[in-house]
Amino acid sequence: MKKFLIVGLGNIGTEYVDTRHNIGFTILDALQQANDFTFTTAKLGDVGQFKIKGRSVLCLKPSTYMNRSGKALKYWMEKEKIPFENVLVITDDIHLPFGTLRMKTKGSDGGHNGLKDIQQLLQSSKYNRLRFGVGANFGKGRQVDYVLGKWSDQEQVDLKERLEKSVQMVHSFVLSGTAITMNQFNGT
Repeated sequence: MKKFLIVGLGNIGTEYVDTRHNIGFTILDALQQANDFTFTTAKLGDVGQFKIKGRSVLCLKPSTYMNRSGKALKYWMEKEKIPFENVLVITDDIHLPFGTLRMKTKGSDGGHNGLKDIQQLLQSSKYNRLRFGVGANFGKGRQVDYVLGKWSDQEQVDLKERLEKSVQMVHSFVLSGTAITMNQFNGT
């Protein structure tokens, strides 16, 4: 049975719930609802698992905080013997307008500390990632406050459909691979 690892980046703690920086956790929560599984606390994070058309999907919310996400990803990838190409990292991206979804197979960390840690520990920038645009509606020196801030009222309204689309992209990644998923969904 083919195994996949879906890693949603975020920070643990109630103060981070429903913040832009925790969109990785939020998308995994939507994936949990769509696939009816539960998360349990395990080593370096909360993990949950579901099966879809003969494939086993392990979902991970690292408990290492954003800046040490690579440690949890690497541990579970090695423990479950999941190959690089079957790993998907879900992250926020200030360089994309709100709600823009973009899957990539490689790239820079774009100044994102979670991705920076992952690339350092994996010794590679060639891993699959689903970037969720959170926009950049902040003034100079206000980036941290912005990404750790709650969604606006309008973003909350629009978020539901964007989460559904994100779940479809994760399913497509598992069932059809990155190339087909990118062609079908990038920019939608």
